[in-house]
Amino acid sequence: MIELQPGKYRRSIVRLWRFVAFGLGLVILYIVAVSFNFFWLFGGMPDLKTLENPKSELASELISEDGKSLGKYFFENRISIDIAQISPNLINALIATEDARFVNHSGIDPRSLLRVFKGIVSGNSSSGGGSTLTQQVAKNLFNTRSEEFEGILGKIPLVRIVIAKTKEWILAVILERKYTKQEIMKMYLNTVSFGNNTYGIKVAAKTYFNKEAWDLNVPEAALLVGMLQNPTLFNPLRFPENALNRRNIVLGQMMKYDYLSTDKFDRYKEKSLGLNFTVDSHNTGLAPYFRESMRGYLKNWIKVYNEEHDETYDLYTSGLRIYTTIDSRMQRYQEEALTEHMKQQQKLFDAHWKGRDPWIDKNGKEIPGFINSAVRKSPHFISLKRDLGEEEAWRIMKKPYKMKVFSWNGEKEVTMSPIDSIRYYKRFLRAGMMSMDPRNGHVKAWVGGINFKYFKYDHVKQGSRQPGSTFKPFVYVSALDKNFLTPCDHVTDQPVYFGPSDGAPSGWSPHNSNNKYSYQALSLRQALGKSVNTVSAYLMKMVRPKTVVDYAHKLGITSNLQAVPSLCLGISDVSVYEMVGAYCAFANGGHRTEPMTILRIEDRYGNVLQEFFQKQNQEISENMAYNMLYLMRGAVEDPGGTAGRLKQYGVTEGNEIAAKTGTTSNYSDGWFMGMTQHLVSGIWVGGEDRSIHFRTIELGQGGRIAMPAWGIFMKKVYNDQSLVQYRKGPFNKPENYVRECGGGVVSDSTDTYVPPSRSDDEGVLF
Repeated sequence: MIELQPGKYRRSIVRLWRFVAFGLGLVILYIVAVSFNFFWLFGGMPDLKTLENPKSELASELISEDGKSLGKYFFENRISIDIAQISPNLINALIATEDARFVNHSGIDPRSLLRVFKGIVSGNSSSGGGSTLTQQVAKNLFNTRSEEFEGILGKIPLVRIVIAKTKEWILAVILERKYTKQEIMKMYLNTVSFGNNTYGIKVAAKTYFNKEAWDLNVPEAALLVGMLQNPTLFNPLRFPENALNRRNIVLGQMMKYDYLSTDKFDRYKEKSLGLNFTVDSHNTGLAPYFRESMRGYLKNWIKVYNEEHDETYDLYTSGLRIYTTIDSRMQRYQEEALTEHMKQQQKLFDAHWKGRDPWIDKNGKEIPGFINSAVRKSPHFISLKRDLGEEEAWRIMKKPYKMKVFSWNGEKEVTMSPIDSIRYYKRFLRAGMMSMDPRNGHVKAWVGGINFKYFKYDHVKQGSRQPGSTFKPFVYVSALDKNFLTPCDHVTDQPVYFGPSDGAPSGWSPHNSNNKYSYQALSLRQALGKSVNTVSAYLMKMVRPKTVVDYAHKLGITSNLQAVPSLCLGISDVSVYEMVGAYCAFANGGHRTEPMTILRIEDRYGNVLQEFFQKQNQEISENMAYNMLYLMRGAVEDPGGTAGRLKQYGVTEGNEIAAKTGTTSNYSDGWFMGMTQHLVSGIWVGGEDRSIHFRTIELGQGGRIAMPAWGIFMKKVYNDQSLVQYRKGPFNKPENYVRECGGGVVSDSTDTYVPPSRSDDEGVLF
């Protein structure tokens, strides 16, 4: 045995320490060089401000007034949640699988690094990775491997990885000093990818199991944690066997670290994956038409806010929380009601046009070249023609291929050409419906069409059509408010003629819907309830079109209106959005209330960026507004009223409903406006083109084609005990209300008119 002399031993120890010190010095020098990007060799590091306020791309979320998610705007589908909202099963699975010493290390785990080194030397790559959860957070949050942080040496493949890992180690240590373990765990679970454009545990739990993150059981948690190693390879949709095997490995790790007993491990590993996959896209979820309408508004709001406050918010990445006025229950009921009603209407429409195409001219004859004209206007054809020429465009449009199409019995796969698909979709009736609380302007439900995936056009705000007789209340209120007559006066149903002096150069005399005149003296309530055209025409002749336009505009109609006599029958296009807003003035004591869709907008941390408040202005008196409600109640309560069929939906008993139906020429547009004490709703139904419609008034009138959807919707609202604020009841009558009727009064107890002493014919104006 060779023994070292004391002097030589000491010199060996000194040399060893010098070597170690030299090595440590090089390491420290290397770390400093990387940290400060020495000579631009290593690329930059996130600055201190970024480290103190790390951000990931978060989807902005629309939230209903009752606290439910309506949907998101995102590039990466990610929503952040607090650690307390995450199941302990998932945290246990994650620690057991990814970082068993997470609570003990300070960002770097030497034992894991030694395991990796051993695996490299032995050639056994299954020995596991060396990255701690904290290092993975650093990589996910700060994107250390992107070109933004790539220096000169980063162009060298192997060196690039070494530098990136070094940065992640440095950042991991800094993160461990600045944040608690719980905060780091929260950052990790809110940033990792689970495949299928799913980021963060909240979205993953909803996507794969349709659950909240708190409700995940052990096998579900193990599956999601197992996916983290490789979301593509262990995708349970594409590779279920891989995902199952990986899940069981995670369960084994949980048993190894005493998070799971042997008995439970044996039981859980036999379970199926149990997926309930619900992909989250812009086409799915509640209120898709509302979300799409809000997108443009919100992008513009963010642009203005950023300019005024020197900020950099983005709708798709900043994680804004947008609290809306929509009520998720009412939104769901309205979507269900419209679906139920339109499915039935489409069945009637198909039977009505069986064996014929439904696009016809005013004489009832099929329009020649209708589909070819529609093809030429389609974006697909226009794009093909621009890129390939017209001849090739037509060839492609005529070529059949497999496609999925909408049907009322569910999505179906068919083989048809693009031209055939245009012809197929032209036959579908469209609809738009909206509800609003008149007291505060809150829009409670918004359904812009029959299926957002296949029919993107929004018939609530984007589309405008002739309102027909639903415009008549603006004519009536103009005459009443200008004191041309009183609510108790009568007008005779007989022809009314407009000549050049009235604004009709060629002369015009409107007909009633049945082409007959009763020559009876009708009260205004009777005339409006039965929607008698001649009475509306007489009132228009009395007050003049310009006055009616002015009243419609000040009550909430924003579209341009033609100041012509035929406006009394609703010939100028308006939107459902405008009509509902304007009708709210009648139900809100004469106050015009701007439709309100957003309550407040918060940043990702809950800081309020802006609150929104209702805008109201008194446009007509409270008494006058109540007079109009009284007149429109005739459509529901009186014999012959156009909305009398509402009784069959069980919504009229013990309730006051003011309503108006509307039907345009050739039955191209069917409307219904319905008001209760705290809810105003409007619905339009028609074809995509005005030439597509029913041919008879029995099928095409607003009371048939539109009104039932309102009845179905309101029945659902009334049956929901949680919506007590919208229960049945009377309209709020103004204090000391008196309906002035040429000296007569209205009895408060019976709400009936007691006329003054005068001859019978004095109440007849025409």
